[in-house]
Amino acid sequence: MRILVALLGLVFSLSACAQESADTYKEGQHYITLEQVVRTADPSKIEVAEVFAYSCPHCFDFEPMLQAWEKKQPQDVYLAQTHAMWNPQMEPLIRGYYTSVALKVKEKTHMAVFNTLHLERKQLNSAEQWADFFTTYGVDKEKALSTYNSFGVTSQIKQAEARARSYKITGTPEMVVDGKYRISSRLAGGHAEMLKVVDFLVAKVRAERAGKAPAQ
Repeated sequence: MRILVALLGLVFSLSACAQESADTYKEGQHYITLEQVVRTADPSKIEVAEVFAYSCPHCFDFEPMLQAWEKKQPQDVYLAQTHAMWNPQMEPLIRGYYTSVALKVKEKTHMAVFNTLHLERKQLNSAEQWADFFTTYGVDKEKALSTYNSFGVTSQIKQAEARARSYKITGTPEMVVDGKYRISSRLAGGHAEMLKVVDFLVAKVRAERAGKAPAQ
């Protein structure tokens, strides 16, 4: 009998937590539903997209939190990062980012770029500076230069700009869950809260896909 009572108590507790979460995060208050869904890279999984900028100090502060969050995600969730470009002066940064992706060194260099800019106060404003930076991670300098200026990287930049426009991004960092729910730290109430809203929306998408969407 005591076991049954304990189990019932656990069920009620979980239900109360779920209801509390549903009551806590509201559409239009903590996140925005996009009018048009943006296609994700892998429809079989739940995409969590972040739009960031290397020049953004808030993105620099948020990146370690985001990396820790990513490591805890189950196999049906993946993180997709997009570099913003608010003006032409940002092109070296966005080009450097997609060069790291093309060279398959992003995992090694991503946080290092933030550190170079925000802690060491060094510049990465030219192909030469980026190429020299990549050589410290084992990349041939000529390969880095040719990739930086390649058609493939230019195409990635154009796609990134199109995604950011479709997301209706107003600042960085911002996040989009499953191509349809946009979250900002301003709406959520901070970086940590933004990730909590993301977790809520991931669960919401998972429930929707299972045909068990929670009531709004």
